[in-house]
Amino acid sequence: MTVYGWLWRALPGPVGVRVALALLLALAAVAACFLWVFPAVAPHVPFNDGTVGAPSPAGGAG
Repeated sequence: MTVYGWLWRALPGPVGVRVALALLLALAAVAACFLWVFPAVAPHVPFNDGTVGAPSPAGGAG
C-alpha cells in the first residue's frame, strides 16, 4: 500500500472532486513549506555563505 493510494482512497467524492482535493492538498503542502519550513531551515543551510568574487585567503586571483 502506498501513501498515494491510501490518500486517493481516503478522499471523498467522485474522480473530479478527488482530483480537485488532491491539487488543493498539494498546494497547501507547498505553501506550508514556503511559509514555515524553508524559513526555519534557511539559517542552518551552509549555502547562504556566498563567496563569489571574494578574494582567496592566499590573496591570489583564483
